[in-house]
Formats: sequence, C-alpha cells, structure tokens
Amino acid sequence: MTVMRRALEFLFTRALRSRLGVALLIGVVVVAVLGATRLISNPADSADGLSSRPDGPIITVDPTAGDDGLLNSAAPPSPVTSPGARTPEQTAERFAKAWLGRPGMTAEEWQAGLRPLSTPALREKLTGAEPESVPAEKVIGPPSMRERNETFVELLLPLDAGGLRLELVTADGGWLVDVLDWERP
Repeated sequence: MTVMRRALEFLFTRALRSRLGVALLIGVVVVAVLGATRLISNPADSADGLSSRPDGPIITVDPTAGDDGLLNSAAPPSPVTSPGARTPEQTAERFAKAWLGRPGMTAEEWQAGLRPLSTPALREKLTGAEPESVPAEKVIGPPSMRERNETFVELLLPLDAGGLRLELVTADGGWLVDVLDWERP
C-alpha cells in the first residue's frame, strides 16, 4: 500500500504540477476519448457511420444537355434594324465621315455633325474635343462588323492612318455610336 500511496503522491505533487505532466495528461485523455468512440461505433465499413460522403460522383450538369462550355460555336444573332432606319454599317460610315470632318471646320460644326449619330454618353465624352485632334484624313475601305447580339455591334473602319473602332447600340429604332476608339497600324 505504501507503493501505491507514494505513486499517487508523486503524481499529484510533482508530475501534474509541471507543464509536461499536464500536456501528457491531456494527451492521454484525448487518446482515451478517441479510442472509446471508435470502440462504440465500430463500423464494419469505413464509409459507414457518421460520414456523409456520397456513394458516387456528384453530377452538376445534365450530360445529355450538349455543350456547356464558355465558347459558343453558334453564330451570334444578326443585328436588328427597323424598316427605313440606317444599318450599323451606314451609321458607322456616316459617323466616320463626320468624325474626319473637313478643313476649316469649327469645333461647333464638328460636334453638330457627330451629335445625331452618337449616344448621349459619347457626346459627353467628346465635349471639348477639336476636329484637329483627329489623326486621319479619309476612310480607305469598307467597315468590318463583329456582331455581338441583336442590339450591339462592333465595327472597324480602315483609315489612312490606322483604324477607327466603333461600338454601336440600338436606340429609338436606330443605331448610334456609343464607343469610339482609335487603333494605330
């Protein structure tokens, strides 16, 4: 009995009062709890028990639905033009002619020529611009159009000093230039 008493005294007076003793005690308690739960649950298969793993792969797309990729191989819809209204190409050519201007043209005349062919947002961006700032003099070829959808197209007009890229949108049954960008050769 004295041996048991000395062991308990040692445990409570020396071992449990040190950090190492407390860490060992916590480790023993954790291992005991894990072992007890493992013995109680005793699953025959490791997939049984408290696991919520699916039996097979998770399918998020119908495999018979066709191509679900980001790149769509179908052609975009053709732009819609109201009867009697200008096509996007006609609007782009008229805008390019007005944008290129003519020698001796004042800024007010230049802005007035662009106004009926551009959106209010573009008109605001062009406020204060001068016709002398246009880096080209003439259109040298037909526009090439990239159809985005029924109400939005992008056109590139080749000019003598680069390319004029225009983005057109439909507004009130007609096409208007919304974005103007200059591309150098």
